[in-house]
Amino acid sequence: MMIDQANIASQLHTLRDYVRWTCSLMNQHKVFLGHGHVSTWDESVQLVLAAVHLPWNADPAVMDSRVLDTEKTTIIDYVRQRVEERRPLPYITGEAWFMQMPFRVDERVLIPRSPIAQLIETEFSPFLRPGPVERIMDLCTGSGCIGIACAYAFEDAEVDLVDISSDALEVARLNIADHELEERVQAIESDVFTSVKGQQYDLIVSNPPYVDHADFTSMPKEYQHEPELALTSGNDGLDITRQILREACDYLHDGGLLVVEVGNSEVHLMEQFPHVPLTWVELPMGGNGVFVITKEELAQYRDEF
Repeated sequence: MMIDQANIASQLHTLRDYVRWTCSLMNQHKVFLGHGHVSTWDESVQLVLAAVHLPWNADPAVMDSRVLDTEKTTIIDYVRQRVEERRPLPYITGEAWFMQMPFRVDERVLIPRSPIAQLIETEFSPFLRPGPVERIMDLCTGSGCIGIACAYAFEDAEVDLVDISSDALEVARLNIADHELEERVQAIESDVFTSVKGQQYDLIVSNPPYVDHADFTSMPKEYQHEPELALTSGNDGLDITRQILREACDYLHDGGLLVVEVGNSEVHLMEQFPHVPLTWVELPMGGNGVFVITKEELAQYRDEF
């Protein structure tokens, strides 16, 4: 499709006009919603308001405001990116929300959407042992959203954001600075645990690449904008997860906890390691494929990985 900018701009005048038009185009061209919204209307509202530098929760009365010509150009360009290029909205606006907090994002990192947020909200209860939490690792951190959210939840903890991608860590450092957490949170470039030898943590949280080959080849176009390095991990999606399971106990304090999200690859993991006591978390707000396991359990079964 090709959007006729001049024709659209001459016929649409208010923010409400542009929201309605955007929503209609999204429905007509069947854009995929998988990065924060469940309705094309809500996504259309956020897209149009972001284009004119208004927050997503602006007073509804603003919807009847007339749009400047320069603003029309920006709105139409945002819509073109979303509908024609199938670029996810957070990459267009440069911002995504995780646990009610804003994070910078671009094509160097995955768009935050992990159900691990539900565990952070409860400070990983009842799985994390009682007592102070002094050191946390967010492994395969991407934008840093999980580790930064953990720093808010555990106000006395130091947090290491670890990733193999130097590009992703550039984004993570921006988010550390935005949240003014430089004194407690640092970004470390590392191939899994390679650069943190000798370090130990009370809690290791990871949302590693876990998409298997079959799922990756069939994913909607929107996901093709995300870095493949952060999505895929071997034919069954579990190459990095198996390495984490083999090595994590060396980096956990006694009584420490490993938390990993593997999404739909949960099925492969259960089939491969049926005797390993992985506790699959029931998430009240939805989501699947998150397991927890203690250091002591990992040590007992490490030879199976």
